Amino acid sequence: MANTFPVGKLNMDYLASLLDRYSSLDERVVVGPRIGEDATVIDFGEIYLVAKTDPITFATDEIGFYAVNVNANDIVTTGARPRWFLATILLPQSSATEAMVEGIFSQLSSACRQLGISFCGGHTEVTYGLDRPIVVGQMLGEVEKERLVTTSGAMVGDDIILTKGIAIEATSILAREMEGRLRGKYPPDLIERCKGFLHEPGISVVREAEIAMENAQIHAMHDPTEGGLAAGLHELARAASVGIIVYRDRIPILPETSLLCREFDLDPLGVIASGSLIIALSPQDSARVVAKLREAGIAAAVIGRVWEREKGIKLEVNGERKDLKYFARDEITKIFEG
Repeated sequence: MANTFPVGKLNMDYLASLLDRYSSLDERVVVGPRIGEDATVIDFGEIYLVAKTDPITFATDEIGFYAVNVNANDIVTTGARPRWFLATILLPQSSATEAMVEGIFSQLSSACRQLGISFCGGHTEVTYGLDRPIVVGQMLGEVEKERLVTTSGAMVGDDIILTKGIAIEATSILAREMEGRLRGKYPPDLIERCKGFLHEPGISVVREAEIAMENAQIHAMHDPTEGGLAAGLHELARAASVGIIVYRDRIPILPETSLLCREFDLDPLGVIASGSLIIALSPQDSARVVAKLREAGIAAAVIGRVWEREKGIKLEVNGERKDLKYFARDEITKIFEG
């Protein structure tokens, strides 16, 4: 009997081998499929076209909002502006209703309008075998050639900035998907506040990416999603062929996030993390960027630095350095196992 894969991302080495063997690229592809790169980049003459696709599989409530924002996030990590959005909407045969469909379309439209994006196409169908709706987003953007940023651009000696805090998306998903379990155990205002993490502090990183680009020469940006901050740092290190040292006591985590991660026995370093932006840049620029982000009301902190690849990817806790765990299987999948 053939081995099956666990829920979550494919093993990085295996995925890299698939990309190496099966990618088909022409000379206009500037950034192709690589571990750690958030989007592909195509030469369109005077500008680069940036393209991304990402599904929403963990969330059901406000799924349209998630779909637009997580795809826009991956576009802005390249320094590009997200411009055009398409969606493939797969609806569950057993529970699809007009209210569900209207809700998803309304969310997609509203989220696009908020970011100045055109919602310009896609595909919708009722699909056999699903127990929840799935939305697969496709986002296109454009960037001036001299402003392109890639994850592989991180350099030895760079500081690493993290915005907002870790597991923001997970906090909202946990409160929305597990509300029944939380009711009666925690105050209603706490649960509502956690559900609201989708919007405040929010899962969009568009504004912080813009601020970073306006105030420094950014070497790399990366949007940690599945597998959390830990997976995001591993992906950045692999893309840039570098090592990383991160200091646990500098990693911001909001108290509501800590509470829910303890409640469901999840490691906050390995749980889905849209809402945070990883920025690699010269130490001489990092203080200015952190200050500008904070002036805009966006929390930010230098959490580590880039060092030589042979030093590995390390987490320092109370002065002790150990390998930073890679979560190929996102911690949040535990809550869907019953």
